[in-house]
Amino acid sequence: MNYVIGVDIGTGSTKAVLTTLDGTVKAAARRDHAPSLPQPGWAEMDAERDWWGDVADVLQELTSAGDRILAVCVSGLGPCVVQADDDLRPRRPAILYGVDTRATREITEITEQLGADAILERCGKDLSSQAIGPKLAWLRREAGSEWQPTDRWFSAHTYVVARLTGEWVLDHHTASQCDPFYDIRKQEWATDWVGEVLPGLALPRLVWPSQQVGVVQSEAAAATGLAEGTPVVAGTVDAWAEAFSVGVRRPGDLMLMYGSTMFFVQVLTAPTSVRGLWTTSGVEPSSHTLAAGMATSGTIATWLQDLTGGVPFETLVAEAAAVPAGSEGLVMLPYFSGERTPIYDPLARGVIAGLTLRHRRGHLLRAAYEGIACGVRQIVGAFEEAAGQPTRIVAVGGGTQGGLWTQIVSDVCGLEQQVPAQTIGASYGDALLAAIGVGLVPPETDWARLDHTVGPDPSTATAYSTLFRTFTELYPATRPQVHRLARSVRSTDDTE
Repeated sequence: MNYVIGVDIGTGSTKAVLTTLDGTVKAAARRDHAPSLPQPGWAEMDAERDWWGDVADVLQELTSAGDRILAVCVSGLGPCVVQADDDLRPRRPAILYGVDTRATREITEITEQLGADAILERCGKDLSSQAIGPKLAWLRREAGSEWQPTDRWFSAHTYVVARLTGEWVLDHHTASQCDPFYDIRKQEWATDWVGEVLPGLALPRLVWPSQQVGVVQSEAAAATGLAEGTPVVAGTVDAWAEAFSVGVRRPGDLMLMYGSTMFFVQVLTAPTSVRGLWTTSGVEPSSHTLAAGMATSGTIATWLQDLTGGVPFETLVAEAAAVPAGSEGLVMLPYFSGERTPIYDPLARGVIAGLTLRHRRGHLLRAAYEGIACGVRQIVGAFEEAAGQPTRIVAVGGGTQGGLWTQIVSDVCGLEQQVPAQTIGASYGDALLAAIGVGLVPPETDWARLDHTVGPDPSTATAYSTLFRTFTELYPATRPQVHRLARSVRSTDDTE
């Protein structure tokens, strides 16, 4: 039988699936890993071990389960950056996406050099810790006279593609997060700005995520079990591969990803530039998307579970479900790791307001879900202002299981969400991209199957209208005090 393989390199694990050409999953494999946090504000991974090593392992496992593997595609966390020498050996640990905030000085310098309004208009977003340009500038500063602008540099999935094929490519979506080096409207490198910021910087060849970029070479074949000559498709950043996997492909489609963070991807009819949101190139050729991300979501539930003695999560959810809408006067700001969208405040912190002695752990979990839902409502509102009301919302991720979290989001936001029958994740989207990329299935093929729709409960409308008003007032009212507390801790960390 004929198969394709999709592989996704995540922050906490690498996952892979072996599928038939109709989307049936024949086998799956997984390897766990974790980022390194060597200093405050730094988040790194070992590209050789955590990216290439884990991918080689899962491929070895899956190649033993399928006899005719016709193509492979890899996605990954990102955008990240790792420099490598001519033999593709990393020069230092890979710098991760927006969770790594070391390049704040470079963000300020480049913004002053090129102009904030000019960057927003040309790149579709402000410079932030998510952007690759400042990270590369930080690497130049760190390396000093040893900086090699001709070095090749990679994100997670493109490093693996290079190890498989020897080809140095970057898909248009990932490139569109390499601000300020990519022109979002022309969908090409902004070579003039590259020359101004990092003279001589070598640039990879641009491709679309579903494009075949090469074939497996002999050394990679020995490491992975793939046959030499197996076609390799470009792939993209994991969230966009996951959106593709559940059919978020037409203008107006919006994906809500429920995980350790909440992530949002909406397909656009045309590019836009909106301060506070991210306009990127999409997965389909010539397409554009609007994106946003929160900093902490599902991780708060894990924190609460640990805090309360490791109670089974099902028990905690059941207790939260028994609490009425509004958590009996409890409101939570879910900014436990600062916040990205919608407030872009790295010094924001979690606030729990309205606590009384009768509140229990179930109240806290419900308040967390409700606070996250209020943030979702703010972000969806910003999307509506920028691109019009979404025509379809698809909920994905582990947080959709059990139904309480998705129901609260629908209630707070007044929105319907479609939930797929299975949300395997980005690796499933990669398998479909592999099949499309080598012509095994038509480009319009969609393997997504919807299971049910979650709609708002009208009986909660009044309670959540009051809650949302309180939520939006609480952040500005407590910001000065919270910033003072955050700076006091940061000052202590810096002296240790």
